[in-house]
Parts: sequence; C-alpha cells; structure tokens
Amino acid sequence: MVKKVHPKLEVPIEAENWTEGIELPLALMEQVDEDFASTAELANHSVISARQFSRTQLIQLCRLAAKFETQQSFGQFPLTGKILISAFYEPSTRTRLSFESVWHRLGGDIISITDPSTTGIAKGESLKDVAEMMNHYGDVVVLRDSNEKAIYQMLESLRIPIINAGNGTDEHPTQALADMYAIFKWRPALMMNEVSQEKKVTIGIIGNPSKMRTVRSLLLFLSRISNAIKEVVIISNSTDLFDPSQKEELEEEGLQVRVSHQLDSELPDFDIVYINAIAWVGDTYEEHGVEYRLSKSSPLKKDAIILHPLARGEELSTDLDDTTHNWYFAQARGAVFARMALMSSLVRF
Repeated sequence: MVKKVHPKLEVPIEAENWTEGIELPLALMEQVDEDFASTAELANHSVISARQFSRTQLIQLCRLAAKFETQQSFGQFPLTGKILISAFYEPSTRTRLSFESVWHRLGGDIISITDPSTTGIAKGESLKDVAEMMNHYGDVVVLRDSNEKAIYQMLESLRIPIINAGNGTDEHPTQALADMYAIFKWRPALMMNEVSQEKKVTIGIIGNPSKMRTVRSLLLFLSRISNAIKEVVIISNSTDLFDPSQKEELEEEGLQVRVSHQLDSELPDFDIVYINAIAWVGDTYEEHGVEYRLSKSSPLKKDAIILHPLARGEELSTDLDDTTHNWYFAQARGAVFARMALMSSLVRF
C-alpha cells in the first residue's frame, strides 16, 4: 500500500483516503459514463427537495462535481453577467460561503441579504411580493430560512430558480448532495446498478430524521441507491423519529431502515457513520442526541468513515481529526464542487 503524508497533519494516510488530491474524483469519474441528458433536465428548475432527483441525476451531478474538482482551471465562466441573490436569514458559514464561492468561480456576481429585518418583510410585505421583485433583480435565489414554508410561498410568484439552502426542519438537499459526493468518492462502486454483497455498506446515522433537515434529505438520496446499502441504522433515544409516512417512503424505495438506542454496540458494523446533533427549530436550535459522542476511543470499524454536516459540538471529538476516519473536512470541501455541478446544470441560458 502506497502511503502519503498529509502536509498539514503530518500523519500517514492511505492512498485511498488522500482527499486533497485528484485520485478519488478521478476514480469516481471512471466508474460511470457521462450522461448530459439527465443533468440537462434540471435546467431552469428550482431545487426544493432531494426527492426531486432521480438516481441517474444524483450520480451524474456527482460525476460532474468530480470533473470540476479535477480541473485546475475552469477555462470558461458560464455565469458571467448572471446575478445570484443570496438570502440567508439564518446563521450559516459553510453553506453560504460555498454557494457564493461557486458563483464567483463560475463568473457570476452576487447580491446578499443576511437579515430580513432590513427588507420589506419587516414592514409586513408578503413573501410572494418579495419573490416577484426578485424576478427582476437576479437570475437565481438561494434561500435559507428557519420558516420551512417560506420557500413554498415564494415559489408562487418566482419565475427564476430558487435553491433550498435549508428550510427549518424540512430539508437541506444541497448538503445531502455534498454528502453523497463524499460517499461516492470513498466507494465509487456504490453508483453501479449492480453492487456485489462485499461492496454494499451499512450506514449508521446518529440523529433525528424528523427534526434534522440534513438527515431527512440524506435519507432520501440514500433511498436512490438502496441496492448498494445493506441497512441504515438510526441511532437515537427520541420517540418522534419520523414524520407520518416518512419511513414508509424510504422503505418503498427499498431502503432497509432500523432504529437503535445503542451506539457503541452498533459502531463496529458501520462502514459509514453520519453524525449530527443540531436541529433548527423556529429562530433557534435544539440539540438532539448529545449523549451520543464519537472519539478516537469509540469502537469504530477499521476502515469506517465519519461524515458530519458541521458545525460540530462535543458530539464529534477533535481527536478524530488526524485519523483516516475523518472525512468530514473533505465532505465540506467537496460541497463546493457538488454545488458547482448543480449550479452549472440549473443555470443554462
């Protein structure tokens, strides 16, 4: 096995986990052929939910993300002259910065709103009217709002695409796209129509699917590749884990979902561990499952990877940062390329 050393951490990392290079995205690209038609169907469409995407579109977006990641320069700027309206009414670091980074990288310009109290909303203006005005000021809207109904109300009068960057406890589809991109880079074989039993994975999700928008959207995407998954185990002590019909929808797609209250006894079987502890509810956040924590002493499977949408708290120890389990930083980095793939597919003029 060829070893490399991470220049920042100075710890040996297996070549397969060399997330700063291009080996992994190249391997992803080689796994499936390019299909322009599937991503072309996304042009000028809004992105509200992960359930909008077919299996083929999910895979092709991740392939396109890998193509962006392996390019040293993009050569052309397809969004030159296009304006992004970045409306983040809820705190955000990674999502907002990655969307704005993407738009700049693709040649576009940005106008931002970070506080609804500085807009006509504070004077009682309806979201429908706000959306009507946005039609004239920009080409795409990216909205994060703690009110999960806001994006649907704006859709009534929007004639430009809007992208859901997190709406309350409902969904966060582009975060889930970044999650899937990380998973496919780790094991490209999961994208295949037929996956051998030894390549199939068991996934542990520490979180609440009814309260955490990242988990809700991720589960929807995982249901698109249910043939590659042995089982998804939800780790939680909550009693209200699923909204009505939420679990049934996943199972109808072939995803095997089980609930467990135990973490350490389940961990040795997990190939992928996804952990989150924060759910935005109204204008504040709730912590869920804070009793579940991962650290270097946790009984993780030797080759397991850990994903986290970030920002993290005490649920994910920093002593895992210098281990090969750490895929959460690469996951955040890859979100830029996943969103580049999405934006370049949506905005075609």
